[in-house]
Amino acid sequence: MRGIADFHCDVLSKLLMDEKLEFCGEASDALDVTYERLALSETVLQTFAVFIPARAGIGLHAILRSIDLFYRKILACRGVVHIRTAADLDRAAREGALAAMLSLEGVDGMEGDPEMLRILYRLGVRSVGLTWNHANWAADGVMEKRSGGLTGKGRRLLEVAEELKVIVDVSHLAERGFWEVVSLAGRPVIASHSNARAICDHPRNLTDDQLQALIRMDGRIGITYVPWFVSQTGEATIDDVLRHIEHICELGGERQIMLGSDFDGIDSYVQGLTNPVDTGRLVEGMLKRYSEAQVEGFTSGNAYRHLLNYLPTG
Repeated sequence: MRGIADFHCDVLSKLLMDEKLEFCGEASDALDVTYERLALSETVLQTFAVFIPARAGIGLHAILRSIDLFYRKILACRGVVHIRTAADLDRAAREGALAAMLSLEGVDGMEGDPEMLRILYRLGVRSVGLTWNHANWAADGVMEKRSGGLTGKGRRLLEVAEELKVIVDVSHLAERGFWEVVSLAGRPVIASHSNARAICDHPRNLTDDQLQALIRMDGRIGITYVPWFVSQTGEATIDDVLRHIEHICELGGERQIMLGSDFDGIDSYVQGLTNPVDTGRLVEGMLKRYSEAQVEGFTSGNAYRHLLNYLPTG
């Protein structure tokens, strides 16, 4: 599959905080990801995360508002297909449309009710991350000092996700919770936007043991462009991003690598990688080191293969 598949951006959070912003039509300087930039960058799949900033309040209301914004401002653009099933993904590819998928980043707003995922599923959510950086009713995030695992409700949430065929995302999850999810999962899980801790020692990155666990289960690892997850100094270049790809390949993860930019969730950037159009520079760097077939896998093929295998069929 040619083109760019990006498994994580935070456009919806910015739209939630300022509904005057637009995703298509009049481009906004306040957004990294716009429809026009995705078209210029030959992006074929964009996952839009529902992440609720603390200032937006806690509860289901903000989640529903974000999903409404996805319908009104993302899906309203011509040539955008909402991806709910593997058939939708196949249709978007055949039509040359932008495939748009909804994910939930942190279940805080589900008000402690794992069964609420059923409603969000009906509204189109197809991937769920249990936490952001801190603790909630389901699990601890990576920045929670106690570094706990899953709660009873968190385990029930995994059961509901499994039943619905919602993809589970372990980015942001504390390490103990990561291993619990891996041990309980009946389907491969993903880390939508996490890098290699051996290259950049940040808690949000994954250890070699964690990376190898995802590789063994044929999960996915989304290389992210967050500078402080890329380089120890926080001053990152595209070559620094490529070092993470190289390391994961050395661990045997060539077919598990995908992209998870975190555009619109960051306020500083990898040099030369500030919006989707710049992803072409990353691809150029990949092509100097890897074959066209390998690069096609990193940029979209691996992500597409996972979705075709694990999205609901109808």
